[in-house]
Amino acid sequence: MITQKAKYALRALTVLAEADDGEPVMISDIAAQQKIPKKFLEQILLDLKHQGIVVSRRGKQGGYLLLKPADMITLGEVLRIIDGPIAPLPCLSITAYRKCDDCDGEQNCEIRHVFAKVADATRKVLFSTTIADAVAPAKGAQVTRLLA
Repeated sequence: MITQKAKYALRALTVLAEADDGEPVMISDIAAQQKIPKKFLEQILLDLKHQGIVVSRRGKQGGYLLLKPADMITLGEVLRIIDGPIAPLPCLSITAYRKCDDCDGEQNCEIRHVFAKVADATRKVLFSTTIADAVAPAKGAQVTRLLA
């Protein structure tokens, strides 16, 4: 399961993706719209800023913007930034590999073989799905409502 922090990060990024191009969104607006505690959101956006996902602007017209296009930010990238490795077992992690404490040998581990398939499928979906993909259905639904 992903953490609440990761869910908040993804929801905040969808708000920024749906904002008008070049228009920063204030933290207070994101927090109110997505029902995210403002202090927690500040920490999340700071983490994303340090990783080059968002940028902040100061001043009266300030706020946060996506630093990269929404179609260049994958859900997997965000989850890895916020939650760390994306693997059900430490021996399957790409970025933080660690031998399992009770391991007699990875080649003979039946559990590892099954969960390797799960990890590969999960990473494939997460790293091929972007923030733009996540907001696309919402944009389509809005257009349908306007035409109805």
